[in-house]
Amino acid sequence: PLSFSLSYVEKYKDALVLLLREVLNRIQFRSNQSQLEELDDETLDDDQQTEWQRYLRQSLEVVAKVMELLPSQTFSALFPVLQEDLDIYLGLQQFIVTTGASRRLNITAEADCRKLHCALRDLSSLLQAVGRLAEFFTGDVFTPRFSDALAIVQRLVEVTCYGSQISLYDVETAVPSVLKPDLIDVHAQSLAALQAYSHWLAQFCSEVQRQQDQTQFVDLITSTMAATTPLISAKVPEKLLLSACHLLVSMATTVRPVFLVSLRTIQNIFNLITDNHSHQLPPEAHVLVCRALSNMLLLPWACLPESEQQWPSRSSSHARLLSTLTQQYRLLPRPPADSPKNTSGLDCKAVMKQTLSVLRDLVNSISGESTKSRQICYQSLQESVQVSLALFPLCIQQPDITDEMLSFFLTLFQALRVQMGVAFTEQIIQTFLSMFTREQLAISILQEGSAGSKVVQKFLKILQVVVQEPGQAFKPLLPSILSLCMEQVYPIVAERSCPDVKAEMFELLFQILHQNWRFFFKSSVLSSVQRAGAEEQMENQAQFTAAMQAFGQSFLQPDIHIFKQNLSYLETLNTKHKLYHRKLFRSTMLFHFINVLLQVLLHKSHDLLQEDITVAVYNMAAVDFTTFYSSFLPEFLNGCQGLDPHQRATLARNFTPERDLPSFTQSVYRLVNDLRYYRLCNGSLPPGTLKL
Repeated sequence: PLSFSLSYVEKYKDALVLLLREVLNRIQFRSNQSQLEELDDETLDDDQQTEWQRYLRQSLEVVAKVMELLPSQTFSALFPVLQEDLDIYLGLQQFIVTTGASRRLNITAEADCRKLHCALRDLSSLLQAVGRLAEFFTGDVFTPRFSDALAIVQRLVEVTCYGSQISLYDVETAVPSVLKPDLIDVHAQSLAALQAYSHWLAQFCSEVQRQQDQTQFVDLITSTMAATTPLISAKVPEKLLLSACHLLVSMATTVRPVFLVSLRTIQNIFNLITDNHSHQLPPEAHVLVCRALSNMLLLPWACLPESEQQWPSRSSSHARLLSTLTQQYRLLPRPPADSPKNTSGLDCKAVMKQTLSVLRDLVNSISGESTKSRQICYQSLQESVQVSLALFPLCIQQPDITDEMLSFFLTLFQALRVQMGVAFTEQIIQTFLSMFTREQLAISILQEGSAGSKVVQKFLKILQVVVQEPGQAFKPLLPSILSLCMEQVYPIVAERSCPDVKAEMFELLFQILHQNWRFFFKSSVLSSVQRAGAEEQMENQAQFTAAMQAFGQSFLQPDIHIFKQNLSYLETLNTKHKLYHRKLFRSTMLFHFINVLLQVLLHKSHDLLQEDITVAVYNMAAVDFTTFYSSFLPEFLNGCQGLDPHQRATLARNFTPERDLPSFTQSVYRLVNDLRYYRLCNGSLPPGTLKL
């Protein structure tokens, strides 16, 4: 109960505050420098964190937990410490000495440099703490905690504006290897902390839409952009540049102010990105800025009706943006198919890679948005998509370019297939199918882990999206896709490892069966049950049989991940479509599958999956328990080598004909264990002792 929780917190309040103060002390260099300097801040672990970053993150989680229980006490402990370091940082301007074109920080004494280093490291940590607490100001507590959150955001905006105005990242220092990274990190963390409050700003945006006075909100956003946009330059250190780009993306995607795109600072960024003669941003920053600009034009504004969304003007602006971004790409040479070398030049490859990565990111960022946003996006993209399809045959021999292109098409299929329409989608798939010949697939797949192998994986993923599409639109493509799967890909991977391609191929095979069951079985499950004993209507029997044989073959191979995946697929097909009960499966495949699964249990090759395998055996046996006990089990035991007749009889007798899962499971485990034991005993006896 709430009363109990509150009394519990009250009881331990002093202890929690003491814990909070101790944690804050331990992450600060001013009070714990010798220990903190020992933490490695260079080597990344499996989670891409350094030892110091992990220590800081875990400490901040403790601060967040105390904040959840004692919000006011947490602020009372955190903000005086933060303010102390902020005062030092905001006072640095007075120490900057300008000589001609250079600017220098006039702090040179060793003790002062050490003190500044500690203050900057601590400020960086405390800014991360402030950002971590952002979630405690949104939702139901937005109104009661509004003034506190507003004070925090205003302070963060002030700090970011200050950092950008005096460009501390560009100032010479007495100890450049230490103080310059510190100054860059504080600036980057102030932007990141402000970004953490983007959800609060979005809620503020929704609130002010209903009010007359929006001055406070407009000033916050305008100042934030004034602090952010000057940092979007190739001359800015990449860490700081990326922080600015991420903040810009959050403003465009999460906050979505109506007036954002009309700000002069944002217009400057549009000009920077669309000016082909401008100094290029690093690839990651370029993609982020393009995403932000695209989202400003594509995403609906919160709390505004459809009639006020200004879609016509935003649509034409988006088309102009995409036209400029893709200009070089759309002008790439498209020679005859017999002279593909023109596309292999370094300039062409660079243009293709950059453009495709930008377009893929733009499409991905609006994949879950409204139909209107996706329609506008596809209208702007249409010509570039056509160009990509025309260039594809010329790039098939260059796996790195093909990989980028298929990544783009995969994102298109996942997000915009409705907008692309059936006819064009079919044209794309037919082009791909004609390009991926048996020889081309073999070259790509056999270089395991290579770019070519990844290309085939992406192609199979695209086909998975197509075969899952409801309705009849893409059904005409099924025979070609099945043929590629079973006649071209499967023979290459069947006897080889190729785990990644094999996993995607079986996923495709499963989706073909699961989503297109009536391609093989015309009657529904219900009508089959109602006409028990009647002849099943079946089509494409040869393809169905080949698919089942492929699944069966995979259970004879050592790859445990493929085994688990495929066993799960069969079980799903049985649950959804009564696979094991279908006449063809029951009469020609059922007991072969049970036999293979029991052999796997006997050989202990997949012991981690013992339970899954036993459940599958039960579900298959349950189709016809009578035949299983009277026919299959004796045949199975007769086929087991290394046993005498008495042992076979004992094994058969001990497998009690129960029909519930727990009893059946116990019988299977007993059979497997006893059979192994008999074989072990018989194998250890002197020759001639037993007549088997």
